[in-house]
Amino acid sequence: MRNRLDKRYTVIPAILVVTVLAGLGLQFREPTGEPVATSDDQDLRILHQQFQQAVALLQHGEYDYAVQGFHEVLKVAPGMPEAHVNMGFALLGLEQFETARSFFDSATDLRPGQGNAYYGLAIAHEGLGELPEAIAAMRTFAHLPNSDDQYRRKAESAIWEWEAELSARRE
Repeated sequence: MRNRLDKRYTVIPAILVVTVLAGLGLQFREPTGEPVATSDDQDLRILHQQFQQAVALLQHGEYDYAVQGFHEVLKVAPGMPEAHVNMGFALLGLEQFETARSFFDSATDLRPGQGNAYYGLAIAHEGLGELPEAIAAMRTFAHLPNSDDQYRRKAESAIWEWEAELSARRE
């Protein structure tokens, strides 16, 4: 537990500083007192920063904070499948399988070829005890064109294990 607290004390202040600086950048005014218009490029950069910050929190196991970050991103960009997928993985970290499944489903609706969404969907189904659905989702992941994906072997192994477990249940 101590390591978790130590990470928070180092990661969160850095993220807050970046967020505050980004916010201050939006508040600059022309010498006339008129607000500076933000460009689409600037808005995209800020969105990208927020997304990357949430990803960093997810990678550090700070799932609650990652969920908050992805929520903010999705308020601005609800059609961003990558944000849906990463929100799903953050929710998996919190063992909120039903909600995670919903986000993975949304990602596959937005972009049917979003491979990591099927991987996460399979894990969510497993967490809910839905092995046939987990196998189907993982097979979809394994059959997507990106056959050299680093997680393909893990996917094939999971399918094998889940099929063996289903077989043992039937006996």
